[in-house]
Amino acid sequence: MVHEYGHYFFAKRAGILVREFSIGMGPKIWWRQSGGTTYTIRILPLGGYVRLAGADDEDENEMRPGTPVTIQLNDKDEVVKINASQKTGLFHGIPLRMVDNDLTDGLWIKGYINGDEDQLVTYNVDHDALITERDGTVVQIAPKDVQFNSASLPARMMTNFAGPMNNFILSLVVFIILGFTLSGGVPTNSNVIGNVNHHSVAAQAGLVAGDRVTKVGHSQINNWADLSTAISARPGQKTAFTYKRNGRIHTTTIQPKAVKVNGQKVGQIGILEQTSTSFTDRINFGWQRFIQSGTLIFGVLGHMFTHGFSLNDLGGPVAIYAGTSEATSLGVNGVLNFLALLSINLGIVNLLPIPALDGGKLLLNIIEAIIRRPIPERAEGIVTMIGFLLLMILMILVTWNDIERYFIR
Repeated sequence: MVHEYGHYFFAKRAGILVREFSIGMGPKIWWRQSGGTTYTIRILPLGGYVRLAGADDEDENEMRPGTPVTIQLNDKDEVVKINASQKTGLFHGIPLRMVDNDLTDGLWIKGYINGDEDQLVTYNVDHDALITERDGTVVQIAPKDVQFNSASLPARMMTNFAGPMNNFILSLVVFIILGFTLSGGVPTNSNVIGNVNHHSVAAQAGLVAGDRVTKVGHSQINNWADLSTAISARPGQKTAFTYKRNGRIHTTTIQPKAVKVNGQKVGQIGILEQTSTSFTDRINFGWQRFIQSGTLIFGVLGHMFTHGFSLNDLGGPVAIYAGTSEATSLGVNGVLNFLALLSINLGIVNLLPIPALDGGKLLLNIIEAIIRRPIPERAEGIVTMIGFLLLMILMILVTWNDIERYFIR
């Protein structure tokens, strides 16, 4: 919803008609038409979409010559409603077997009243007329002046970018909220020890909360990540520890305890990271988590390109379901963390320069800016369709792989 609202908001600002804003896919279970946009909720909770006039919608419900429709006129004898559905009737409508129409430029419709071939009539169509499509969805027609390609290139680029941008904004906001929901405070990522477990290796070595570790072995320590990495890499090895307490430098020798984590031996000494409850640190925590998560996802994508592609590197709706189930078991904070990770993930993936994704659309916008002329609609349509088919094939493969991973193996 947040992703699609980004496209919706900037399309509206650019004067592009948003014909439909849908949450979910498949048959609709609720709809409401307002301000030129039809808002729908559909039965399958798998994403959503916005239909931008001239960009994401089909050709006026594919009304072909001979199509039986019902029209409704205003007091100026202009068509204000067209019913092309066999499911929904319009009160006080005129039955018309359509011969031809132009709902983009000329705004007219021609046909035989009641199928009588002696009564060929042509009606002007109102600029904001509504059309009931075959599935019963009511949307506004899409005249040329409100179509996607009628907007300026910068406006179209912003409309394409706005979905991923909203994902990034949502992720950052949720990470900041997470910083305020952590009751014990947020980790500061400093090299200061926050707490020492009783009877631990660190306690036996005389370390206490507040000690600032500056060196482990030959490794300089600047933050908690450095400290954690240095200790983990020395299971069972006697290691020199340099730390500062009350302005004085001390050195001791510690032998990290060897423990198995995910099948690998790592070192542990029984210390906890320093936390803070200050407003600034909580905000900074959200920002740092946002940057770290984005960096991690880019790292995974880079690994896929340099070390080979595997379906196990990807996850679809089934993996999201499994991740959500695991997150809910960790409580509210687990759900918030998963939501933020998922949102930034979707934002980054959608910016990949793949046809049918937002990144692919932006790439076409950039090409248009370079060659200084619009890309032929037919060529753009073919490229987008190929990209869409490839994505559908990939989605099927990923979904089946997820089912095997989480429910069969």
